[in-house]
Amino acid sequence: MTMPVSGGPRARAIMFAIAGVVAALASAPAARADAAGDDEYLAVVLDQARLVKMPERVATVVIGNPLIADVSVQPGGLMVITGKGYGVTNVVALDRAGAPLMERKVMVKGPYDGTVVVYRGVERETYSCAPFCEPRVTLGDGQQFFGRNLSQTGTWLGQVQGAAQRGRR
Repeated sequence: MTMPVSGGPRARAIMFAIAGVVAALASAPAARADAAGDDEYLAVVLDQARLVKMPERVATVVIGNPLIADVSVQPGGLMVITGKGYGVTNVVALDRAGAPLMERKVMVKGPYDGTVVVYRGVERETYSCAPFCEPRVTLGDGQQFFGRNLSQTGTWLGQVQGAAQRGRR
């Protein structure tokens, strides 16, 4: 893998370390969110969604902790579970009389495919490497890294939305 590297010696050292980790990840089998041992859980990756077929007659769906996962019901008896934060919660499906039709644990795990985590002491930075490594806003990263990247993302989204609004006029 070839990666453009700029900056001082420290930046080059970090990028070469990231390139080595990416190469190791590319040659290893992909980590699966629903790996062996997690059969009792609906495994969801942070910031991703998973489709689950619901039992018939579902009238109400309840998520235990909406800070960990979010649920939306779609036509055709499908439920979309989105990972919002790390941890374990549960989802309950009830019929019109309030009788439980389904209860499952939901486990939200971190993103593994194409990500590289760099630790600087106790401070963590996460990069999305597909194929080049770029900063990624990920729950659990150091405050400065997270804040800086979230701010840039917000500014960029504001510009994109503003341009789209101007284009509609």
